[in-house]
Amino acid sequence: MLTASYDNLLVVVSILVAILASYTALDMAERVNNARQAQSGAARWWLAGGAVAMGIGIWSMHFVGMLAFRLPIALGYDLWLTGLSLLIAMAVSGFALWIVSQPVLPLRRLFNSALLMGVGIAAMHYTGMAAMRMAPGIEYDRVLFAASVAIAISASCAALWIAFRLRKNTPHVKAARCGAAVVMGIAIVGMHYTGMAAANFPAGSVCTAVREGVGPGWLAVLIVIVTLSVLTIALLTSVLDARLESRTAKLARSLAEANEELTQMVLHDHLTKLPNRTLLEDRLTQAIHKAAREQGHFALMFMDLDGFKTINDSLGHHIGDMLLVHVAKRLAQVMRAHDTVARLGGDEFVMLMELKEPDDAMSIAAKLVETVNEPFVIERNELRVSASVGIAIYPEDGKTRHDLVINADAAMYHTKRSGRNGYHFFEASMNANARNQLQLLQDLRGALQRKEFSLVYQPKFSSPDGNVLGAEALLRWQHPVRGLIGPDDFIGLAERSGLIVPIGEWVLDEACRQMRVWYEQGHSKWKMAVNLSALQFAHDGLIDVVRATLLRHRLPAQCLTLEVTESTAMHDTATSMETLQKISDLGVDISIDDFGTGYSSLLYLKRLPANELKIDRGFVRDLTHGTEDAAIVSAIVALGRTLNLRIVAEGVETQLQQDFLTSVGCDALQGYLMGRPVPADQFMTALTADYPQGKRA
Repeated sequence: MLTASYDNLLVVVSILVAILASYTALDMAERVNNARQAQSGAARWWLAGGAVAMGIGIWSMHFVGMLAFRLPIALGYDLWLTGLSLLIAMAVSGFALWIVSQPVLPLRRLFNSALLMGVGIAAMHYTGMAAMRMAPGIEYDRVLFAASVAIAISASCAALWIAFRLRKNTPHVKAARCGAAVVMGIAIVGMHYTGMAAANFPAGSVCTAVREGVGPGWLAVLIVIVTLSVLTIALLTSVLDARLESRTAKLARSLAEANEELTQMVLHDHLTKLPNRTLLEDRLTQAIHKAAREQGHFALMFMDLDGFKTINDSLGHHIGDMLLVHVAKRLAQVMRAHDTVARLGGDEFVMLMELKEPDDAMSIAAKLVETVNEPFVIERNELRVSASVGIAIYPEDGKTRHDLVINADAAMYHTKRSGRNGYHFFEASMNANARNQLQLLQDLRGALQRKEFSLVYQPKFSSPDGNVLGAEALLRWQHPVRGLIGPDDFIGLAERSGLIVPIGEWVLDEACRQMRVWYEQGHSKWKMAVNLSALQFAHDGLIDVVRATLLRHRLPAQCLTLEVTESTAMHDTATSMETLQKISDLGVDISIDDFGTGYSSLLYLKRLPANELKIDRGFVRDLTHGTEDAAIVSAIVALGRTLNLRIVAEGVETQLQQDFLTSVGCDALQGYLMGRPVPADQFMTALTADYPQGKRA
């Protein structure tokens, strides 16, 4: 037998090539798996490219190992058989990558695939050995031959299992692949050199491929360079693709997060994070379909916060927004997880809840009202609001989304008109009232532009001499269809809608314009009284509006009296006193209207920069000596005297009332007995006709 030896440098190179080829195989397994999961057409290209790179790597390790083999005769390799061994290596590699890219790898498939792959690798090795075309032929040790095939199968099984486990890009997978590549490379090298050890070359053997085949000298260098180039290109391509995939995945995650955020913005209220109108409509539609299928019930509740506008206007939108957030949290805590609490805008909330029985809505509504009634503490301010709730039940109060919404809204407004702070179930009669209010509101919005408002003036007289002190401006609405509408029928609607602010500004402007006319006619000591609503009083631009109106009409400030109700003046007393002081600093008189109907603190009353108290007409109506009302009026007059305030009594309709009010010391009287409200062009004539003893100047 010929004695064989090995080139140690080429042996080391073969081991390194085997490890690098193994790492390339593991990396390619990830690329193929990712492309397959993405159902991308690139999967077949990665499979083909991976098969070429991995096949060349395994084959080159085998051939470098053979080139490291030395015999005391000249050696060469048949070109066609060498090429066939390369094709076998590529085919085996492609099969391996295809197996590990499958969703699952059961043991039976693993063992069958390892058997086929191991036989393929052995075929590649021994085909490469046959490429030397030895004469006589190579004699193989059967035990070592069988061992080499068994090692190839075992190494294939381990390689398939490792590649399947490490095909996903998980934390620390790179380090795991490096370790696995070393193990796999040593196993492949072990198979190769076991197969080489099984080969025996009889003495006198000749390599017939020396003259026709490829020589080993330059082939070793060429194979190493080509192999390293192919593996390097494959790895660089894989790394670049992995980075691109990572960036794409990151971009996809960012896009998904942006879409989720956009969906949140589109379907939820930005302030309270509750579902908005769009999401509510969708859930209401789903609730209707479900209840129709199961013949069930659900309730739709509309809630509006009573007193929110005053807080929002007086303390600022920042406090108002925080209050809405706190209300939203309370409502969400009361409701069940599968119910819906939505905010439509402003201080309007809607609740959608499933019911076992229609009457179950009553206890839920009561709980909601009770929850909102509890005080809120926001930035050291203790705030109180109440809730007006309207309830519509499916299917009794409507079978469509539109009907349920309209009817729940109508029930809510019925609660407001009935005194607020409570709840009402929808009734058919409410619809007519709701439509009437809605139409009236629409008409009210355009009344200013259409110049449908007018003022009438009710004179005030001093007591007891009867001198005319001026007049109070009273608003009237001449509706083109409904005729003359009194303030009691539309002022509340104007306040709820916020229209009272521009309407109030018009009233102030028109009253000052008329007072300027009378002033130029010589009535320089008269005063024009104008009522301020709570919303006007809390409006940030009030002082600027008053100042600008006086300047526009060149009216002295002492000719104007602004009337503020007792409850308005006493609400948030610190802010009220600041506003009243600014009004007083302009030189405008301040009258506390409806005095006696609220809960005034004498301490605050003493500090208010007011000029007069106006006794509410409710105390004057049933006024006779010895009654409770008479005692209250007497006490108010005495209190006013103590505080150096003028006392005005309104609603004087009988001589008995006039005599009593004069006797207790009222400074001024106002009422139908002495003068009814009339338009400006009839005012002077009415003074003489209704109260001839009065003096105009």
